[in-house]
Amino acid sequence: MSQPLTQILASAAFALAAAWLAYRQRLGLSRSLLIAAVRAAAQLALVGLLIALVFRVPALAIAFVAVMVLTASLTAGSRMRALPGSRRIAVGAIALPALGATGALLAVGAFTATPRATIPTAGILIGGAMLATTLTGRRLVEGLSDGIDEIEARLALGDRARDAVAPLSRRAISAALVPLIDQTRSAGLVTLPGTFVGLVLGGASPATAARVQLTVLLTLLLVQLLSALLTAELVTRAATLPGERVRALPESVGLSSPRVECRSAFRNVPRCRVLPRHREQGPSGEDEHA
Repeated sequence: MSQPLTQILASAAFALAAAWLAYRQRLGLSRSLLIAAVRAAAQLALVGLLIALVFRVPALAIAFVAVMVLTASLTAGSRMRALPGSRRIAVGAIALPALGATGALLAVGAFTATPRATIPTAGILIGGAMLATTLTGRRLVEGLSDGIDEIEARLALGDRARDAVAPLSRRAISAALVPLIDQTRSAGLVTLPGTFVGLVLGGASPATAARVQLTVLLTLLLVQLLSALLTAELVTRAATLPGERVRALPESVGLSSPRVECRSAFRNVPRCRVLPRHREQGPSGEDEHA
């Protein structure tokens, strides 16, 4: 049996085993695991063909990177869809740090400005920015929904809306960066990062692979921190209403939980009110969940 076929069969067996184990444990994840595995296989096969085309037509590299940013933004935005304009937030939080860092690496000569070097570098940084945006945004959106009591208390004491949300933002950013910090601290001791493994399997020397991996890994520290900070800032702005009010986000899609709007205290009197339940409406005013 050829090695490529063995690799495909082995990976499929592991995916099926994961789905079976999730089924036996009644986790409700079997279908999601299988869909994720099939999507990954199809997407990687398609990406392989597209990258081969991009290598032959370098002008397509810009379009390919744009597609990566768009896909990452849609993915991250869907994780905080309870927030109005979540996808626009994701675009800014992902594109600015990731593309800015990629441009800086190319400008200083860390990597050659060719599709073969630019696309993998941009892909890794975009993926890291997407992860930081997803974790920060999701944690902060949950905080705005579940932590409304803390926000109300701060507003009642006279804090501005931004200051009332600030503790939630700091906790969300800290939690989002834990995986990256752990990965960086354990690189080479516990895990061998993907870039290092890929270069070694491709024939590069271990020293070259380690140098490239270190460059990417340390760049990710700044990229993901900037993405988390941008996400927190944009989410805070979206949740802050005129008059120093903070809108609690619904806990679920469809028939939403009661919405609470608060404003800073005036003469030690808190100004909060519970708005009636309603169904979310689309841009046309029609019920999206009818």
